[in-house]
Amino acid sequence: MMRLTDGVFLFLCGIQFTLGILVNGFIGLVNGRSWFKIKKMSLSDFIITNLALSRIILLWILLTDGFLMVFFPNAHNSGIPMQIMDVFWTFMNHLNIWLATCLGVFYCLKIASFSHPTFLWLKWRVSRVIVWMLLGALLLSCGSTISLTNEFKLYSVLRGIEGTRNMTEHFRKEMSEYYLIHALGTLWNLPPLIVSLATYSLLIFSLGRHTRQMLQNGTSSRDPSTEAHKRAMRIILSFFFLILLYFLAFLVASSSHFLPKPKMAVMIGLVIVMFCPAVHSCILILGNNKLKQTFVEMLRCESGHLKPRSKGLIFS
Repeated sequence: MMRLTDGVFLFLCGIQFTLGILVNGFIGLVNGRSWFKIKKMSLSDFIITNLALSRIILLWILLTDGFLMVFFPNAHNSGIPMQIMDVFWTFMNHLNIWLATCLGVFYCLKIASFSHPTFLWLKWRVSRVIVWMLLGALLLSCGSTISLTNEFKLYSVLRGIEGTRNMTEHFRKEMSEYYLIHALGTLWNLPPLIVSLATYSLLIFSLGRHTRQMLQNGTSSRDPSTEAHKRAMRIILSFFFLILLYFLAFLVASSSHFLPKPKMAVMIGLVIVMFCPAVHSCILILGNNKLKQTFVEMLRCESGHLKPRSKGLIFS
C-alpha cells in the first residue's frame, strides 16, 4: 500500500511536471511556429527553444525517477537502472544549466554597456561567443557524464561487498571514497553559477550607471534601454537564485545517505529540482515580448474577449 508521503510526493511531482511541460511546450511551439513561418530564428530564440526542449526531457527523466523510487524501489536502487537514470539525468541537467547561462551571457553582452576593450571585443562578436559557449556547454555536459564512470565502478564494488555482508574497514574506505566522488560531481555546477553571478553583477552595474545618466539628462527612467536592462536583470537574477536553490536541493538529495531519512531527503530534493525549471520558464515568458504577447492573445481568445485570427496568432 502506498504511504501518505509517497502520495504527496507523486502529487507534487505531477503538478510541477504538468506545469513544466505546458510552459516549456508553449515556448517550443511559439518559437517553432515562428521559425516555420519566416524560416529564420534569432540567436536568443534558438537558445530559449533548446532550453525549453531540454527541460521537457529533463522533467520526463525526473518523473520517471520518482515513479521508480515509489513503485519499484529495488529496481531503482539496483545497478543498471540507477546508472541509466544517472547518465541521462547528468547530461540533461548540465546541458540545461549551461543553456540558461548562455542566455544570461547573451542578454548581458547585448544590453550592458562598458568601454573596457575586452567587453567591447566580446560584444562585437556576441554571436560567435555564444556559439562557442554552446559548443563548450555540450562538451562539458558530456564530460560530466563521462566522469560518472569511476562512481559506477565504485558503486558496483560496494554492492558486491555489501552482498557478502563483509563490513570491513576496506568497505568503509570504499564507501567514503564513493561519497566523496559523488559530492565532487556537484562541482560541475560551479562554473555556470560563477558565470551567472558575473553577468548579473555586470548588468546591475550597467543599469545603475545608465539610470544615473538618464536622471542627469532629465530623461524618464522608463525609457526602452532602462526597461531592457531591468527585464534582462530579472531573468538572470531569477535564474541565479533558482540555480542556487537547485544546487542546494541536489546537495540534499546526493547527501541523503548521511541523513536520518534518506528517502525523504531524495523526495524533497526531487520536488525542488522539478520546481526550478518550470518557474524559470514562466519568468522567461513574462520577460520575452513575443512570448508574452502570444500568451496574452491566447488567453483572450480562450476567454472570448478576442476572436481568433483566421491566419493564426501574430508572433512578431
